[in-house]
Amino acid sequence: MSQPSSPIHSDRHTDAMSQQTSPAPDIDEPFEDESDLLDGENNDNNEEEEGEELFGDNMEADYRPMSALDRYDPNLLDDDEYSEMSQGERVAAEAEMRKRDRAAGILRDDRDLLYDETDEEDVQARKRRMAEKAATGTLEDAEMIESIENLEDTKGHSVKEWVMMLGPRTEISNRFKSFLRTHTNSKGQYMYKERIRHMCESNQSSFIVEFPILASKEHVLAYFLPEAPFQMLEIFDEVAKELVLTIFPSYDRVTTEIHVRISELPLIEELRTFRKLHLNQLVRTLGVVTATTGVLPQLSVVKYDCAKCNYVLGPFVQSQNTEVKPGSCPECQSIGPFTINMEQTIYRNYQKITIQESPGRIPAGRIPRSKDCILLSDLCDRCKPGDEIDVTAIYTNNYDGSLNTEQGFPVFSTVLLANHLFVKDSKEIVDSLTEEDISSILALSKDQRIADRIVASIAPSIYGHENIKRALALSIFGGEPKNPGNKHKVRGDINVLLCGDPGTAKSQFLKYIEKIAPRVVFTTGQGASAVGLTAYVRRSPISREWTLEAGALVLADHGICLIDEFDKMNDQDRTSIHEAMEQQSISISKAGIVTSLHARCAVIAASNPIGGRYDPSMTFSENVDLSEPILSRFDVLCIVKDEIDPMQDRHLAKFVVNSHIKHHPTDNTERAQAVVLDPATRDLCIPQDLLKKYIVYAKQNVHPKLTNIDQDKVAKLYSQLRQESLATGSLPITVRHIESIIRMAEASAKMHLRDHVQESDMNLAIRIVLDSFVDTQKYSVMKSMRQTFQKYLSYKKEHNELLYYILRQITLDTLAFQKALHGGRITTVEISEKDLLERAKQIDIHNLHSFYESDIFKMNNFIYESRRKVIVQTLPEGIED
Repeated sequence: MSQPSSPIHSDRHTDAMSQQTSPAPDIDEPFEDESDLLDGENNDNNEEEEGEELFGDNMEADYRPMSALDRYDPNLLDDDEYSEMSQGERVAAEAEMRKRDRAAGILRDDRDLLYDETDEEDVQARKRRMAEKAATGTLEDAEMIESIENLEDTKGHSVKEWVMMLGPRTEISNRFKSFLRTHTNSKGQYMYKERIRHMCESNQSSFIVEFPILASKEHVLAYFLPEAPFQMLEIFDEVAKELVLTIFPSYDRVTTEIHVRISELPLIEELRTFRKLHLNQLVRTLGVVTATTGVLPQLSVVKYDCAKCNYVLGPFVQSQNTEVKPGSCPECQSIGPFTINMEQTIYRNYQKITIQESPGRIPAGRIPRSKDCILLSDLCDRCKPGDEIDVTAIYTNNYDGSLNTEQGFPVFSTVLLANHLFVKDSKEIVDSLTEEDISSILALSKDQRIADRIVASIAPSIYGHENIKRALALSIFGGEPKNPGNKHKVRGDINVLLCGDPGTAKSQFLKYIEKIAPRVVFTTGQGASAVGLTAYVRRSPISREWTLEAGALVLADHGICLIDEFDKMNDQDRTSIHEAMEQQSISISKAGIVTSLHARCAVIAASNPIGGRYDPSMTFSENVDLSEPILSRFDVLCIVKDEIDPMQDRHLAKFVVNSHIKHHPTDNTERAQAVVLDPATRDLCIPQDLLKKYIVYAKQNVHPKLTNIDQDKVAKLYSQLRQESLATGSLPITVRHIESIIRMAEASAKMHLRDHVQESDMNLAIRIVLDSFVDTQKYSVMKSMRQTFQKYLSYKKEHNELLYYILRQITLDTLAFQKALHGGRITTVEISEKDLLERAKQIDIHNLHSFYESDIFKMNNFIYESRRKVIVQTLPEGIED
């Protein structure tokens, strides 16, 4: 049986081989040497691995009946009867299943089951048949490519080479298409289909794909993307365009390119850490935009005209690195000259920006590094100087001949080719607010104590200083700017000056505002010059033209400029911000550039008094080395005095020690994760993330109007203040103080998300302005002035809080008297109830029993002895003279 099988097999084998190499021999022609052919085949068989001989003498014995084995398991048999399916129904069902598989990216051919893939001849024949079908148009090209299950196995190729091959490229394309079509969010919505629909509704040309989502669904694509960004993004863009045109067939009339923007790369690189390793990789970095060019047209697809025969050459796809030029004209064979065909050449937008490291991310003792970044297409004009941006880009070479010559060939400069850009701005935060965020913000605004809660949430890790926190809260929210008929502009920003003793957390307040408020620029008086605060003119190193660079106040436009160590600035530098603080503009007239820049920002400054400590026996003007014009531009002056009060000092020391214990690096308990808060305001605090969203929402959407306010009250108060100011010789009261009251009333209405300023907002603003004015007086004048304006100053303060303030003043006076009289250690202080009651009657409080039961009374170690009618305070141990 085995003897005739070999010649038949060899004939078929020889015929198959001869079809590929030479014409088929005549059938009647005998083989020249049959034995040689058999010997060659036997040698081939010997080289193969030895296995079981299936063709032997007893081959038919394999098919003999064996009753022990020729049985089926009755549990696995399907004896049910099925209705016969007609041929038409079968064909329709198979067509439906093929359509479903193709939509899911699965390509099958049932005929593959008939062939063994190890047989090279059958594989070649099948591929040849599929190629013939593709050539005749009965089979799509995509179906020719086999589905690659193990795509991450690059078979020894580099990632860039692998993704450019036809098979892997098609597989990547199919997987990404399936990902865009089928991915759903937690609510079951098709996430990217919705994004594409929104993109097309607003006539845009790009949409965002989050890298973590792509990595969770298609980890191979996420692995290839950072390694070969140019090639992968090109595939992604093609798939996105195909998908968009499937949904909106005529969208190519709006834009010819659709771009996929990759966001939320997990690793953020610093600008100074870019090395050879990152070259031609997808990277993510943060920085501040320091300079931008105009938006210029860049060649994308070029066509040339031959000057001799007017033949149109092209199209040539222009690369980022080198200019593509034709060699010779295919029509007349001339080598030029060629001119660009303006009508048929396709351009795209091009802009170059310079990114500098963020001030807070620079290592100590280093100067900030910067890097050029190229923006193309719809990324242009997304940012302006001063914006802090989060950019995802390809770190690549910049083949600029002149630069490379300067640095020394073959050293190349590098550039970031942006793919995704996110501007950390209040507008972006507002756009990113979800419906849940807005509903929680509106629910929060309905709280009756919302203003107190916001004040308590400002710097919650700093103990006390309620008046400073309220002034800063009003400054962050800000009033409403007015410009009737574009003729007379009135600012809406509230300027605040913190002045007082060292060690009272002035700089910490400024640092907190830098984190919580949108668009903040921080600078110090010692390190700031006049041009650094306003603007400076410099010669561009590339174009050699004079250009204008923005300073701190211009960069903080529509935000807040924080100036620490305000008293350390030179007088000439300080006078440069006069115009910026009131007119909110900066006029430049240098090097032939005459212009005016916007500086619509609030200024919050911190300074120390002359000699280091604040002397209450002198007026504010005598304590600080600041001129009257600059002082009158501040709406609120906050005096911070470091007073000696045994109980308050004890509470403060406990709070600070607690804070250090809980935030110690080695303390990994849950207790350490909680933010240490002021005990008096712990229950009122709002989460910081929600507070930030609340501030941005209020600034963008709430614009309160002044209606039905008591004008007589403001007029009467202004008249009184002018008389007091003249009598005491302290700070001059000007019309700016009336504007300050109005601005703060509008800011208070913004805190409550109200559209109209109410009487309560006006009373609060009057109280804060009066507090600011009274605190700047001499100690001798301050007491009488507090009695004069008592009805304004006691507004919206709880009776217990007012009574504690009065009791504290009496206690401190008594303690100072006893120390002067007796000296030594003092353990208790006794105050007559009669003294407290007399002072309480001045503010219309006649019953003190609720105060004796309050927490603030007990917390400060006060005890009321009803039998002796005295109040006793037990001082902490160790208080000595």
